[in-house]
Amino acid sequence: MPDRANLLTPAHEAAPRQPCSKTDLFLSFTWLALQGFGGVLAVVQRELVEKKQWMTRDQFVEDWAVAQIMPGPNVVNLSMMIGGRYFGLPGALAALAGMLAAPLVIVLLLAALYGSVADSATAQAALRGMGAVAAGLITATGIKLIAALGRNAMGLGVCIGLAVLTFVAIALLRWPLAWVLLGLGGAACLWAYRVLGLRETGAAK
Repeated sequence: MPDRANLLTPAHEAAPRQPCSKTDLFLSFTWLALQGFGGVLAVVQRELVEKKQWMTRDQFVEDWAVAQIMPGPNVVNLSMMIGGRYFGLPGALAALAGMLAAPLVIVLLLAALYGSVADSATAQAALRGMGAVAAGLITATGIKLIAALGRNAMGLGVCIGLAVLTFVAIALLRWPLAWVLLGLGGAACLWAYRVLGLRETGAAK
C-alpha cells in the first residue's frame, strides 16, 4: 500500500497557525466583516492567509471554491467552515456571529442614511467609484492566487481554460449560473477525479 501522506497535495498541508479560541474567531471575523464592503474576496484572503495565517494559499483557493457553490454568501460559508474545523458547531456559530452582528447594525444605519440621499448626484458618483475600487480589489486578488493553481490536481492550463469558459458562458452568453455550475463544474469535478485516480494508481505501483 502506498503512503497516503505522499498523495496529499499542498492544499492539505497544515496552516502555520490556528484560532486560539471561539472568542478569537468571533473578534477576528467581526474585524474582517467590518472591512468587507465591496471587495470582500481581497479582504478575506489578506486577513486569513497573509495576516492570521489560518490557511495556506492553496487551502484558501479550495475552500473558497466550496464556499461559492454552497447556498448563502461565500464569506459566511467560509467563516463557518473555518470555525467548524477548529471548534465544531460552537466554533461555526461564533464565526457566524462575528460575520453578522456588527455589520447588521451598521447596514441598518447606512440604509436609513442612504434613503435620504439616494437621489443625489454625489451619492450616485460615490457608489460608482466604490464599485470600481471593489472590482479592482477582486481582480488583484484573483491574479495573486493564480500561483496556487499550478499545484492544483487538474493543472494550471486546465484551470485557466475553465476560467475562460466560465467567463464566456456567464459574461458573454449569459447562461444561468446553475447551468454553468452543473456543466463546467461537473466536468471539472470529473476531470479532477480522473487525475487523482490516475495519480493514486501510479503511486500504488
